Amino acid sequence: MGGILRVSIPATMTKAEEEHWVAEMLERLGKRSGSAGRDLEARAAQLASRYDLPRPATIRWSNRQEWRWGSCTPVDRTIRISSRLGRDPLWVLDYVIMHELAHLVVPRHNAKFWSLVERYPLTERARGYLIARGLEPYAKT
Repeated sequence: MGGILRVSIPATMTKAEEEHWVAEMLERLGKRSGSAGRDLEARAAQLASRYDLPRPATIRWSNRQEWRWGSCTPVDRTIRISSRLGRDPLWVLDYVIMHELAHLVVPRHNAKFWSLVERYPLTERARGYLIARGLEPYAKT
């Protein structure tokens, strides 16, 4: 990024309102661009290699993932990652990628699936992070 953000505001706004809305616009812009600097394909390839999982055919950011942090279509080996995760710590992103890579082997959330996911050493920590953020809606089954 590194550019200039120009925010036009009504002249009737107070200094406090101006500061609030400039901060709000910076935050919104940051959320949209947060995923831009993260190479999902490289991270997925690295995780797949390290944890002996298949690589996806495609992996991309998605702005449509409102209630999920990721999704996988095993038939065509496509993975979509919520762009809302673009500014979260990399170890959380890696967990989500790992979760979706495991779906390329096991479509359901069963014991075999979780054994694959838990190869990633920060699984429990990342799940706790996502639970705290309200992004991990499902209990491990």
